[in-house]
Amino acid sequence: MAISRMLARITQYISEAAMRIFGPTDDAYPATGMQPFTGDPYKKGTADNW
Repeated sequence: MAISRMLARITQYISEAAMRIFGPTDDAYPATGMQPFTGDPYKKGTADNW
């Protein structure tokens, strides 16, 4: 009895973890879209000077 109960708990623990990993996300991040570029364009000569 105790062994079967322990195996059931282990199986439930592993299956809940798998469902959490492979299930749909529940994040509430806002949809940001494309971000504008605010930096300077890369120039080959200036990268070597610092």
